[in-house]
Amino acid sequence: MAHFRHDPTSTQKGRISYNSDIVSDIVALAIKEVDGVSLLANKNKGIKLNFDKQGITADINVKVDCSYNVPSLAFRIQQSIKHNVESMTKFKVAKVDVHIQDVTFPDNSAI
Repeated sequence: MAHFRHDPTSTQKGRISYNSDIVSDIVALAIKEVDGVSLLANKNKGIKLNFDKQGITADINVKVDCSYNVPSLAFRIQQSIKHNVESMTKFKVAKVDVHIQDVTFPDNSAI
């Protein structure tokens, strides 16, 4: 396995650009890392990103499991998105708004 080291004093020039779909995929990955949460069926409805000078503003629509504390889940979603986006890209996350659109309950047909 090759190891590459980043040298900030290097004279190499170049540009890195990120497609908004890549950032959206990073956000989706961050949401999947939080137990008890899932995106809505259509990812395009579940994630809306706005890029501006202050950073990325994200509107996230999710469904949560009824056995979890909703405010705690929302906070963990915000932290996960902020951490993943900022560690994988050059962008800063200015704000993450989490909208709970649905709550899943256990299937009672087995009872």
